[in-house]
Amino acid sequence: MRVGAAALAGGIFGGLGTLCFLLAFGTDYWLLASDNCVPALTEESDTNGTVVTTVVTSAPPSLTLHHEGFFWRCVFQAEPTAHVIVATLFTNQPESKVCIHGYLFPLPVVIGQVPHPIYDTTAVFRGFWTLLIILGVVAALAGGFLLLCGVPFSSHKLYRVGGAFLIASACLILLVVLLYVLWMELVDVKRYILQERGETCPDAQVSVLYGWSFMVAAAGVPLQLLSGMLFMLGGYVLHARK
Repeated sequence: MRVGAAALAGGIFGGLGTLCFLLAFGTDYWLLASDNCVPALTEESDTNGTVVTTVVTSAPPSLTLHHEGFFWRCVFQAEPTAHVIVATLFTNQPESKVCIHGYLFPLPVVIGQVPHPIYDTTAVFRGFWTLLIILGVVAALAGGFLLLCGVPFSSHKLYRVGGAFLIASACLILLVVLLYVLWMELVDVKRYILQERGETCPDAQVSVLYGWSFMVAAAGVPLQLLSGMLFMLGGYVLHARK
């Protein structure tokens, strides 16, 4: 077996896999969603001691778009004809976009008293998602560093340890992806998207899609796994030659 060729192929696959994980971790497009909830407003005014209730008609039809990731959860308004994928591209971001911290995504973060009307019992698992994605990225970077040190000196120990880190990274990100899929398929995502607005828009139409960050993470898993296996195999071959 040509260890040099295997190391080159492993390095290419590992570099691409690590880049995928970094992009998935650093971008906020795991979830793409849109809804048409524009509730009517009610104003109360006191005129000569008499309470007058005025119903304000709802705003012109618009679409509320959402995109979320590890760091941020963002919401902005768009035209009713806008497509959620096109409207949330990096180069098409409106100035009116409002973002809040989303470190505990993908599961809902309760603000205020608990229990809250929008509290989701699956929130107990959000810490696992956060921990796994951080460990996966750290393992990918650690494995890459060890292999950069091991390849020039053909160190079978660094080959095997670095490969093990890459395989561990692939397994961790795979768990992240699976947890996310379970959340999307089993949890009432519509309720999560609308939050408190769902009480005033019970018939709102909500569209939920898997975002670019999710796809990039899923694509990086086989690349990282293949890279780790190549380096571990190369390490065993080098050890056998000695």
